[in-house]
Amino acid sequence: MSAEPGGEAARFWRNPALPGVDLLKARYVTHRFTRHVHEQYAIGVILSGVEEFDYRGERHRAGAGAVVLVDPEQVHTGHAGVPDGWAYRMLYPSVEVVSGVAAELLAGRGTPYFPEAVVSSPHAASLLRAAHAAAEHGDDLASSSLARAAFGALVRRHAARRPLLPPRDAGDRAVRLAREILHGSLVDPPTLEDLARAVEARPFALIRAFKAATGLPPHTYLNTLRVRRARSLLDAGTPPARVAAEVGFTDQAHLNRHFKRIVGVPPAAYQRAGTYKTHP
Repeated sequence: MSAEPGGEAARFWRNPALPGVDLLKARYVTHRFTRHVHEQYAIGVILSGVEEFDYRGERHRAGAGAVVLVDPEQVHTGHAGVPDGWAYRMLYPSVEVVSGVAAELLAGRGTPYFPEAVVSSPHAASLLRAAHAAAEHGDDLASSSLARAAFGALVRRHAARRPLLPPRDAGDRAVRLAREILHGSLVDPPTLEDLARAVEARPFALIRAFKAATGLPPHTYLNTLRVRRARSLLDAGTPPARVAAEVGFTDQAHLNRHFKRIVGVPPAAYQRAGTYKTHP
């Protein structure tokens, strides 16, 4: 892992034996993840210390041995729950990966939903640690087998049917249009007032409806989109200095700050990992 000031270290990578799964091994002390979402599930095991995170309106604490389960597109944070921080191994499997496991094990249940954010499951925790370590050392058969077993154990014991969505209200149309505008204007976004006028809503009403629908205010949602696009450009080999301008950040320092608050490592470290690099 790349060492950072304060004893922190983090490594992000992918392994071709685990298609559709991102991996993060890290120890954080002062680092704080801002409110953000992932396209994938966030599934991992705490190795030491305590992580605290806000999720679904509650603050959760995950200590050594606990398994963390965060559903896709769900707003959450992350920070140390004790002075010495926390260390963990995280896997970020795509919806397709976890849904495929569920379809094989639980036919007819649909996309898995994990109602509990922190669970005690020594068997799954052991499988997650072993799968992650095998992926780190390039043991393709072991990593793919153990990861599938871990996801299967969690789906069997901890997944549930997704709760019904509340009835739509008049703000849904405004939020949908506002999201479409933000997706198309990363580099030159409108002001809040212009955005509200474009979707025929009042600014404060739009903020309330937008946050109710996405968990984030429009400006934070925009930065999440920018980081998501930045990852795609970095994966394609675009230099970080160019990426900042192409996704709408004023300079590379702004990209670095927002990227690390969401992904856990700076853009350059993310890109150095490479899509198929499996060894430190």
